[in-house]
Amino acid sequence: MTSLIDRFLKYVTFDTQSDPSLGCCPSTKGQTTFAAFLRDELLSLDLQDVTLDDNGYVMATLPSNVEYDVPAVGFVAHMDTAPDASGANVRPQLVENYLGGDIALGKGEQVLSPIQYPDLHQLHGHDIITTDGTTLLGADNKAGIAEIISAVAFLIEHPEIPHGDIKIAFTPDEEIGRGADLFNVEKFAANWAYTIDGGPVGELEYENFNAAAATVTFHGNNVHPGTAKGKMVNSMTLAARFQAEMPADETPETTDGYEGFYHLTTAEMSVAKSTLHYILRDFEQDGLERRKAYLKNKVATFNQGDKTERVTLTITDNYSNMREMVEPHPHIIEIAKQAMIACDVKPNIKPIRGGTDGARLSFMGLPCPNIFTGGYNFHGIHEFITVQGMELAVNVIVQIAKDTAIRYR
Repeated sequence: MTSLIDRFLKYVTFDTQSDPSLGCCPSTKGQTTFAAFLRDELLSLDLQDVTLDDNGYVMATLPSNVEYDVPAVGFVAHMDTAPDASGANVRPQLVENYLGGDIALGKGEQVLSPIQYPDLHQLHGHDIITTDGTTLLGADNKAGIAEIISAVAFLIEHPEIPHGDIKIAFTPDEEIGRGADLFNVEKFAANWAYTIDGGPVGELEYENFNAAAATVTFHGNNVHPGTAKGKMVNSMTLAARFQAEMPADETPETTDGYEGFYHLTTAEMSVAKSTLHYILRDFEQDGLERRKAYLKNKVATFNQGDKTERVTLTITDNYSNMREMVEPHPHIIEIAKQAMIACDVKPNIKPIRGGTDGARLSFMGLPCPNIFTGGYNFHGIHEFITVQGMELAVNVIVQIAKDTAIRYR
């Protein structure tokens, strides 16, 4: 699968980091450049209905090669990389036949250590692609794009493998929560789809967090510090006290599985005004509502006894748990599960401790579980992926296409 790795290594050279501060779609020019590149690559494969719309969404179709009706299956991946770490000038390195121990990243002092990342203990003998320790890698989600295109290319090269219509879509701005905002489900015309946006081999996910964002603003009063007694109200002091009183055992670093959390993501601080930005996550809608209520009550408590409303709160809902939209279609999960087994992959059905485009798409009428890419440590400089994991993802995509055609023969 040399072409798979070549594709991936080419794709990560595009700087496609999305920017939540910009309202356009795509939010960054790098995504537009990459989208045009992908459109041209799909055209070179002679796919049909290849389009790149004004909002940066790329779509294409591999037509059915059977004479009977088969439901159209879609595969979706996103083009942008996360704002959490730089995506510019990515310099990947390939570590062949990893035998254990620390992996030096580039020429700096950064290392990828199995002490910090125990998954490496299970990857002896694998070929690992890492960063150079200065940027993220971009496996999230350029690996998914490379895997989808490589699977389609394989189906084209092997017309003896039966398949129905295969629908492809690459989306912008997923990492900032907008990936499905302008997705044209009717145009895509798939009966169901899979995002290829998961992590380690075997992940199969159709549950995700219910998500909301909260902004807590603290309004202070700035006076010259020399004459501040009895007059100054330092908003940073209020913000620090507010955060210190948040539940310490309900944060990302203290929870896993089906446990939800509050996560302070960013803060802007000054004497006169400070702002704390939180994300709220819970697998149950009732749990998310409880978290919203907790913040509202906490803000009300902070404002008690103060003639001035020093603390204000805004809450915005982001996305919901796709489970309720996917569970009525159990064959979608079963096809993916059996495809993994056929490819000697042990399915690991688990909840997504995050969100994907598939969560939003499922509520837009396109049931859309999530499948692994083979990557680890997304959104940071220790991100890596295995060649073997990527190859297995390609195999599973091909098998899903084949099994769907056989199922409906």
